[in-house]
Amino acid sequence: MNKLKVGVIGVGHLGKLHTKMFKSIENCELIGVYDANEQTAKSVAQEYQATVFKSVDELLKNTQAVSIAATTSAHYQLAKKAFEFNNHVFIEKPITATIEEAEELVNISDEKKLNLQVGHIERFNPGLLALEHYITDPKFIQSDRLAQFNPRGTDVAVVLDLMIHDIDIILSFIKSPVKNIEANGVEVVSDHIDIANARIQFENGAVANVTASRISQKKMRKMRIFQKDNYLSLDFVTGVSEVYRLLPVDSPVSNGSISFGEIGIGEKKKRLVYEQPETKEVNALQYELQLFVNSVLDKTRPVVSGEDGLRALKVAEAIIEKINESKKVIL
Repeated sequence: MNKLKVGVIGVGHLGKLHTKMFKSIENCELIGVYDANEQTAKSVAQEYQATVFKSVDELLKNTQAVSIAATTSAHYQLAKKAFEFNNHVFIEKPITATIEEAEELVNISDEKKLNLQVGHIERFNPGLLALEHYITDPKFIQSDRLAQFNPRGTDVAVVLDLMIHDIDIILSFIKSPVKNIEANGVEVVSDHIDIANARIQFENGAVANVTASRISQKKMRKMRIFQKDNYLSLDFVTGVSEVYRLLPVDSPVSNGSISFGEIGIGEKKKRLVYEQPETKEVNALQYELQLFVNSVLDKTRPVVSGEDGLRALKVAEAIIEKINESKKVIL
């Protein structure tokens, strides 16, 4: 079996999980790890039988691909260096700290024909995967991503920490340019925006209303999707998705579906059917890293490309800009 030689840069909380997952993926070989904190690197390397490298350069000399799970501010320099060593790159979200940095990385990956995949892990949530065949043409999307306070991640606004997950998903659903954004948000416990709401309007008429908070009492990560003749509901925490559809009255009810009877009158009468799609047992992180490895070995486009990460970052930055504008005193 042809195995991809992989390394992990940054083995804190998330990087340690990356190390564990790469160790379990059959068509890759975990070469080693690097972390600015040498003790952290040694601890993770010992647990997963990996080599500790004393510098990023030494690691990159021995690998074909790397996973970057360092702080966002370090993403650009680390990814750029990885490309210099002709390494393919998996980089955690957000892709970089600035749009300009992201654009440069995308250009370099294209020029050198090296894969660049961004770690938008919620794309691989079991509940979302179960809805793949149901999502066709969303007209309105409501998402709420609320979390209890955790100091980790507060070096950036909640828009870049949490909301960007939903931004990426929404952009993957709605294949239309963003027309307008309205947004509000406030700092509460950190120096950056801790709670935010944005209304994103697309040129095709679709609308997304997105809320994110990291100062909530309870965790909630839900998305509701409205399309012509159907409504989809997804709970990212439980991985459970639900589908309500309006079908012609003479449509048979398939196994596993529940008919709630008929609504409407005359020719407009429809049958209301409820379904709960089967959810597969999938480790989202392992799955996305496996797809990254496959894309490199198969020489195919990453499932969440650098361009996808760049577009999500552009919308996130536009939301932050709108929030800052909303704070300006008019009178």
